[in-house]
Amino acid sequence: MADNESKIAKGSFVLLLGSFIFRIGGFIYRFILTWLLAPADYGILGLTLPFQNFLNITASGGLPSAIAKYVAEYSAVDNEQMEQQVIRTSFKITIVMSVIGATLMFLIATPIAIGWWGKPEAVLPLQLVAVITPFSVIVGLYRGVFQGYYEMTDILITKAFEQLGMILFAVVFVLIGWKVAGAVLATVIGFVFASLSAVWLFKKDVTSKFKTGPKKISSSEEWKIVIMLLKFSIPVVITGLAEVLLYDIGTLFIGANLASSFAGYYTNASAIARLPLIVSMSVATSALPAASEAFSLQNHELLSTYIHQSYRYVIIIVLPLCVGTAVFANPLLGLLFGAEYTAGAVALQILVMGMLCFAIYTIASSISQGLGKPIIPMISLVLGVIIQALCSIILVPIWGIGGAALATTISTAFIMFVCIFYTHKISKVELAIKDFSKILFASLIMGLVCYFIPKTSLGIFLGLIVGVIVYILALILIKGLKKDDLKLAYKTARKTGPLQPKLNKIIDKLSRYTTD
Repeated sequence: MADNESKIAKGSFVLLLGSFIFRIGGFIYRFILTWLLAPADYGILGLTLPFQNFLNITASGGLPSAIAKYVAEYSAVDNEQMEQQVIRTSFKITIVMSVIGATLMFLIATPIAIGWWGKPEAVLPLQLVAVITPFSVIVGLYRGVFQGYYEMTDILITKAFEQLGMILFAVVFVLIGWKVAGAVLATVIGFVFASLSAVWLFKKDVTSKFKTGPKKISSSEEWKIVIMLLKFSIPVVITGLAEVLLYDIGTLFIGANLASSFAGYYTNASAIARLPLIVSMSVATSALPAASEAFSLQNHELLSTYIHQSYRYVIIIVLPLCVGTAVFANPLLGLLFGAEYTAGAVALQILVMGMLCFAIYTIASSISQGLGKPIIPMISLVLGVIIQALCSIILVPIWGIGGAALATTISTAFIMFVCIFYTHKISKVELAIKDFSKILFASLIMGLVCYFIPKTSLGIFLGLIVGVIVYILALILIKGLKKDDLKLAYKTARKTGPLQPKLNKIIDKLSRYTTD
């Protein structure tokens, strides 16, 4: 069972390390464009981002998650023919859906930019979003395959090509005067590079594993596979669309009610608030196929282990991160984007609590999907979006970007509680409430200490050092640190080269104060 139990930690660690690096790259991208573009132009770019995400999810039809689930299941029982057929059929479905999605995006660009927002300068950037779709969908499907085979490093490589292309060409295009349209066009090129790398990695790491060639099947047999995939993916795509709306519906209402510059302030505040999601998304990516495998093997003990590991890895890292971000919201925005963007500090303080709820929801959602019940996160998210839309209609005109942030936090808290309740009702795995309460207590103690540290750029770094020390000491004092918590620490130490021996000594000392 040791190999099985390591899949959550191993897969999550690879994605966590890579996602952290790429999140830094994402901030470099935002940092550069913040200084190269006027706040109003940057706000227009922020208004296009929800449509990029919305269209990519719609066009792919939720198939990446379906591929990951069924590839993992058929691989577990050594059914190679079905593994191959799931991949081939998914690609056929996607070709049709990507064309439809791109066409619709191009047609609705003008009505949205002019008819709803009253911002004609947003027309061309929204039209260019349509060009992104075919390439982003191809990359998404290949990443679903890599996820199903636990080839997490390949996912990171495609993200590296995507991000490097996007950053380099965005700088060039903006400098030559193409402004927002140039930034969006750079995203197209980034996905082209990612697509090419995905094709190469697929041939190298996936098709090379197949011992037999593809087997021809009848049209009726393939339609059964299509129905199987769509039956799973339709709830997933609705869930994905609802997630995008939950992230960005506030941005859309800001675009309709406030000046473009406020969309820029909110976009950057939202970007920082989502930083803790690096951890939850990394763990969730491993949790879905792991839960699916344990479920297909009918191994409840293994399933219970996966679920407890997933929640704990997320909460023990994300909770203190969210508290620290809320405490240092103002200097963080000023340091990264300039003094003008500190106007989003209150929104960031509210949003980061909402993202904590969303991080926990993400784990429950992936477990639910792995158990073959994607309807649960779908229903909770749809209800959450309705709640957020109603709250945004009321709060944004009254409180501006702070109202948008509060609407997001209210809705994410709702979906977290609903999804956790029903997912664990199905899995019959009890949550470790006592353990999580200890982590909450330690995080609040850390936040209280950091509150008295000066809110300056230097204070951020001082708060990081002091906060980590206080948090760990608090966990030790209340016996909230477990041996499993140090697995990621040891894995991280192994990647630090000459620093590994010293880090291992520190971790070894901490292990004396852990519980089983």
